[in-house]
Amino acid sequence: MSKLHSYQTHLTWKGNLGSGTSFYNSYKRDYAINAPGKPPIEGSSDPEFRGDGSRYNPEELLVAALSSCHMLWFLHLCAVSNIIVTAYEDNATGTMNENADGSGSFSEVVLHPVIYISGEINAAQLDSLHKEANQKCFIASSCNFPVRHMAEYKPS
Repeated sequence: MSKLHSYQTHLTWKGNLGSGTSFYNSYKRDYAINAPGKPPIEGSSDPEFRGDGSRYNPEELLVAALSSCHMLWFLHLCAVSNIIVTAYEDNATGTMNENADGSGSFSEVVLHPVIYISGEINAAQLDSLHKEANQKCFIASSCNFPVRHMAEYKPS
């Protein structure tokens, strides 16, 4: 039996400089994302698309969502497999291809986790858990591009 989960956010555009979108250069791309009981996420477009580089852009948030969803599944799978992870960091990268008409799409995201393990490190088993985590990650399962991982394991 499947369960239905629902998520809600509220987005507010913060970029009206007085004349709205009267022309391409007349507005900022800034926005805020809110969810009940949580601090806002200040966003903008990528600076390449006239955004504020000090704010998160949608592309970074997509890569971060994939990285964090994968990590949470991997930690769960390690816990139920009696593997003790003591630290986890990921320098995830995403590649987006922009088309001549301004549209675009991601071609891949690569996760680069560095994982510290207490006890014996069985890289083959850990790689298998990454594969399973990728299959179970809700976000990765929703993407039409590959999400790969290139993990590094270190003793803690």
